[in-house]
Amino acid sequence: MSSASRLYDVAVIGGGLAGLTQAIALARHGLSVAVIDREDPARALAAGFDGRVSAIALASQRMLAGIGLWAHVSEAQPMWDIRVSDGDSLLFVHYDHRDLGDQPFGYMVENRVMRQAQQGAIAALPGLDLMAPMTAARIDYGAAGSGAPARLVLADGRQIEARLVIGADGRQSAIRQQAGIRTLNWSYNQTGIVCTVGHELPHDGVAQERFLPAGPFAILPMTDAVDGTHRSSLVWTEPTQRAAAIMALNDADFAAEMRQRFGDGYGETRILGPRWSYPLTFLLAQRYTDHRLALIGDAAHGIHPIAGQGLNLGLRDIAALTEALVDAKRLGLDIGRVDVLERYERWRRFDNVALSAVTDGLTRLFSNDIAPIRIARDLGLGVVERIPPLKKLFMRHAMGDVGQLPRLLRGEKLG
Repeated sequence: MSSASRLYDVAVIGGGLAGLTQAIALARHGLSVAVIDREDPARALAAGFDGRVSAIALASQRMLAGIGLWAHVSEAQPMWDIRVSDGDSLLFVHYDHRDLGDQPFGYMVENRVMRQAQQGAIAALPGLDLMAPMTAARIDYGAAGSGAPARLVLADGRQIEARLVIGADGRQSAIRQQAGIRTLNWSYNQTGIVCTVGHELPHDGVAQERFLPAGPFAILPMTDAVDGTHRSSLVWTEPTQRAAAIMALNDADFAAEMRQRFGDGYGETRILGPRWSYPLTFLLAQRYTDHRLALIGDAAHGIHPIAGQGLNLGLRDIAALTEALVDAKRLGLDIGRVDVLERYERWRRFDNVALSAVTDGLTRLFSNDIAPIRIARDLGLGVVERIPPLKKLFMRHAMGDVGQLPRLLRGEKLG
């Protein structure tokens, strides 16, 4: 290492919800971390930057608490019940948290609130350096087996070195592309419209997923506004061309279209604040690791939001990679070693592929109005509702409490 460089254990490329959370998890366990993010933190914290609300499964919340991040989350709405219905069908599935205990399925947290919490957690971690706005102009991973760290040349000319580079730079990941990692990907030709809805009656912590012919229509509970207004986040899926037309409507016409689908179970409704729209795509990297490189979150996989599990998949990546790296570091191993990274890849591959396949299948099954398929899926909802063991299994999936969980997701400490 030259005198002009600083050696870190890990350099994280991308400082979004996944990237910064990964950095916080590692720094909390004694690793030195540099985060290189192209976004200005002040802009990322602005109210108009991201209007989405994320579902944080109960297991994911345990991990966030274990790395000290949850303590900085200023507001979170417990998700007590989940109701899944198919259009106007009388058959539905109702998940009641009381069937499993006294804890919620998880929490709904505004992405803006999560970013604020990340900044609060960073302030208490001297081993974490956030370099933003900044990009890595060039990365040299060195020869495999040489033992030399990766060298990163930043856009401002600075150089740093790292035992491991973590790609957390989203679905269009430049890090993944530069490593030559191929992907399986396609567009659903759907767009998710997101906005916040104020309503007269309380939501009681119930998350609703209504399957309409155009796509899922999710009503997700949020905390009440400061003035007491009851709020929910709307994730409204439409074919891309139709969504563009809806987004172009004036406020009054947009609200009228929303009310036709929202129903009257919440009393009088109104749109609060701006609207956003996001293209819906599928992406799965063929591998998650390379020499001194690991991918997490959307850089490794991107799924349809039909089940609200996108961020949770990334948080499970973080829990698994953190455990693999912390264990290796304490054994005195090089954390960029192939066998260390292979442990992470094996751990996460099946879960990510399985859930990606399930969400893709659900999207194709429910985003249509073909009579025989509609009848079959309605019967399926009815069967799940009436078989308690099967229903409880799906409920535990919603909580993130199935499979071979990393210790952080179980609420246990590393070491």
